[in-house]
Amino acid sequence: MDPIDPARVADDARRALAEDVGTGDLTAALLPEAGTARARVIAREPAVVCGRPWFDAVYAALDRRIAVRWHVGEGERVAADSLLCELTGPPRPLVSGERSALNFLQFLSGTATVARRYADAVAGTSTRILDTRKTLPGLRYAQKYATRCGGCQNHRMGLHDAVLIKENHVIAAGSLTAAIRQALALYPGRPVEAEVETLAELDEALAAGAPRLLLDNFSLADTREAVRRARGRATLESSGNLELSDLPALAEAGVDFISIGALTKHVRAIDLSMRFELP
Repeated sequence: MDPIDPARVADDARRALAEDVGTGDLTAALLPEAGTARARVIAREPAVVCGRPWFDAVYAALDRRIAVRWHVGEGERVAADSLLCELTGPPRPLVSGERSALNFLQFLSGTATVARRYADAVAGTSTRILDTRKTLPGLRYAQKYATRCGGCQNHRMGLHDAVLIKENHVIAAGSLTAAIRQALALYPGRPVEAEVETLAELDEALAAGAPRLLLDNFSLADTREAVRRARGRATLESSGNLELSDLPALAEAGVDFISIGALTKHVRAIDLSMRFELP
């Protein structure tokens, strides 16, 4: 796992608390102001745990007196009813942070758990599963971190760090060849990838010198042929409405990457619960 950026995590936590706690937790006034409360977080279903830094950051932003003791590692698989962590601290901030902290932990664990299923589907091959830019607005950094926790890899983080030539870019440039050559000239040393929808377009992109090609909605037979034609000339990425069951055959066909929008687009939270012992 690459190291995370603590400043980004802290900013995510602050924004989450701003929208939830706002000017103050009205109901927390019903709790004792003094004393020490305890809480335990339990996973109610099997999962890959992800989001510990965000969980911790929520409570660090609320009250530094709150201590979190983790019983599982980041990226660890856990069984149903596993104890994830224990917390101690003042009752009011402990309760006020519950929803924001759990939101990060359950949604990022959900992403990591799905990512692990996809990574496992191509285990033992040289093919790697990629995420996409189909992320929740404002939470791309966190979701892409979660896909890595699950054993997948990141595609470009955004429009700023790699070139991906698609249909509208080709129309504007006049041809696929022109778009590829222009991108290679404008951004030497930057990743340049071109989307192709047919074997004819694949041949054109290879002739233009594209170092990486995205095979959009290729059949398995055409994918195998694309691998044969591109061998030693470009890396290949399969994409387009792919199901988990499609992955082993595509990996066996020899593509380098498979990109899956569902890793971050179809988000399902893991069922977690936080149980309190108040003073």
